[in-house]
This record gives sequence, C-alpha cells and structure tokens, in this order.
Amino acid sequence: MEASMTIVKHGSVVSPKGFSADGVHCGLRYSKKDLGVILSEVPASAAAVYTQSHFQAAPLKVTQESIAAGKKIQALIVNSGNANACTGKQGLADAYQMRRACAERFGINEYLTAVASTGVIGEQMNMKKILEGVPLLNPASTKESGHSFETAILTTDTGVKNTAAKLAIDGKEVWIGGAAKGSGMIHPNMATMLGFITTDAAIDSVHLQQLLSEATDTSFNQITVDGETSTNDMVLVLANGMAENDPLTPNHPQWEVFKNGFQEVCKDLAKQIAKDGEGATKLIEVQVTGAVSVQEARETAKKVVGSSLVKTAVFGEDANWGRIIGAIGHSRASVDPDQTEIWLGGQCLFSKGEPQDFSEEKAAEYLKDKTIMIRVSLAAGDAEATAWGCDLTYDYVKINASYRT
Repeated sequence: MEASMTIVKHGSVVSPKGFSADGVHCGLRYSKKDLGVILSEVPASAAAVYTQSHFQAAPLKVTQESIAAGKKIQALIVNSGNANACTGKQGLADAYQMRRACAERFGINEYLTAVASTGVIGEQMNMKKILEGVPLLNPASTKESGHSFETAILTTDTGVKNTAAKLAIDGKEVWIGGAAKGSGMIHPNMATMLGFITTDAAIDSVHLQQLLSEATDTSFNQITVDGETSTNDMVLVLANGMAENDPLTPNHPQWEVFKNGFQEVCKDLAKQIAKDGEGATKLIEVQVTGAVSVQEARETAKKVVGSSLVKTAVFGEDANWGRIIGAIGHSRASVDPDQTEIWLGGQCLFSKGEPQDFSEEKAAEYLKDKTIMIRVSLAAGDAEATAWGCDLTYDYVKINASYRT
C-alpha cells in the first residue's frame, strides 16, 4: 500500500479504530444535547494546546493535570451550556467531580480522563444534572454516535463541525478524525474554542505535541471571528496506536504523510469554525505573500480578516479596498506602500501605490459568493500565510446582546 492521503468529509472522531463517542441531554440546556464523551479502547498518547487567557477555566486545569500524570488519556467528558470558568474553588471541585464520575462510569483511572466545558462564564455548574447524565452516556463507533457527540458540544453554532483523513502508512490504514465547536469568542492564541482530534496512529506524546503545536500555528491560530479569546479554548489530540503502524517520529519515512494529513484536518476544522461565526453569511480567506517572515505574514493576514471594517464591507458587498489598506497599515509587518498589491477574487484593486481600474460590478457580484478571497502581496520577502474569518452582520449583535437570555 503506497503512501497516500484522502480527506473524508463528514468523517468524525470515531473514524479511527478503537474510538467511540456519545452525546446526551442532561438538562444544562433547555432541550439540546449538552453532555458528551469520547472513549478509546486503550489509553492513548495525549497532547493539547490551551487558551493563553489569564482566566483559564477549571476544566483546563484538571485536563492539564491528567495529561501531566502520564501523557495518556483514555476518556474525555465535555459539557455545553456552562463554561465552569471564573467559578473559584467550587468550580475546580466540580471539574474534578466530572473527571471522577467519567472515570468510574468507564472503569478507568481518573488520570486517564480529560474534562472540557463550554458555555456561559461565571455560573456554577449544576452537578446534579451532570451526575445524572453520565450514566446515560453509551459510546459507540457509529456515525450516529459521533454526530451525537458533535451536537452535544455546540453552543451558538449553527451546525456540527467534523472531518477526517484516511492515510496509508507502513501498509496500514491510518485514520485521523476531528470534531470542533466555535462560533463566537474566536480569536485564539494557542487553540480554538474546543477541538478534539483522534487518530489510531502509533505516535508518542512528545512527537504528538510537537505536531499539534506546529499545526495549530497554521490553522486554529489563524482564525478570527470577533477578536475575543475565550477562557476555555482547547485542542486535545488522542493517538491510541491501534492501526499498528511503526511508531511515527520525524525520522519515519512517511512522517510527512501523517504530518500533512494532520495539518489538513486542523485546517478543515478551523475553516468550519470561521465560516460558522455568529450571524455570519460568508467565509473570508486572506492570503498574504511576500512578507519578510512567516510571523509577519500571519499577523498581517489576521489583521485584515479580523478588521471590523473589512468584515462589514464584505457583508455589505462593497469592494472598499481602503478598509484593507487600513488594516495592513497598523500591522507590525514590514510594509512598503509602493510595493504592496491587493486583490479581490481575480481583480487587482491596488498596486504599487496606485489605485487600479477594476469593475465595481464584477467585484460586487463576486462579493455575493459564500467564500471571499482577499490576496495581499507585500513584495518584501518570501514568506506567506493564510487566515480565515467571516463577515460581521446584524445578527452577530442580536445573538450576543442576549446571549445569557
């Protein structure tokens, strides 16, 4: 079997061998599913990245402790409807109780259990409902059970976010699956709202962490919806080795195959989050080329895609390239206005200090599309980067003005 990779749309965290999942309604939310679990048949190598917010939620602290104990995780329990953030000593005790209840339900060590929460900040957890819900979790490896989990982790999302990649490594079929949630408060600095990736590849936690950190920089760290970073951002990766390939390391002859598949899963999930920004109608992709460094390219791309004025111009289908100039103008990148070019779709709007003749009609028509491409050339170096975001609409204000009600 030759090295290959196929992205499988609508794959999920149960696509890899040995993983199961479920999601149920326990009552934290009015009627929607709000409690989920991912379970591996065997302890899995674990790696994670977390929000850089000063106000890390209690579940993140508990998960970090679990991973530090042995670099292995076998089960993840996650709830929506309540972030369990800024909840003091009681919140931390509740996160530990969630971990303990999940471990007892599936007969595993507490330190093999991770915890995640998402929802309203500053409200104490209703642990009675959580504890009543845990026995209802019956994970399976079916498409339906994967969908139940994906549904249980949502808040203001309009739909589930999932993907998978199928690889051929060492003559073995290797899968990488993923699920995520995120719609508002998306401007990550190390992670996204919540992302969970599973793989049946054999890889130790050290190399898995290296892979995740690198992939995060080109995917989850390159999305923005509203410039806000949450208290609960986390991406957790589990690798249970059940594909029985030779252990993957940077020296493995097919390391790049796995690395590329892993990065594509991360990018696919990141783009789904950006596309589903609260109230969004369009996905905006900004490609920056010709930067002095990758860091400057990434920053410039996020400046443009995160600009409220750019986002509202895209929503209004107005090719106002001055908004893009404004965003680039206060980035920390090396910018020469006389060398910079801006493109919208296939039309050049600005080049080397001069406005360009372009068809306003074609631009307006292009801006009706669901995916909008903005390209910026800085002509200062060879580095490039891409960032993703969405338009800013009236509905974003409506959703967030009444989030707690």
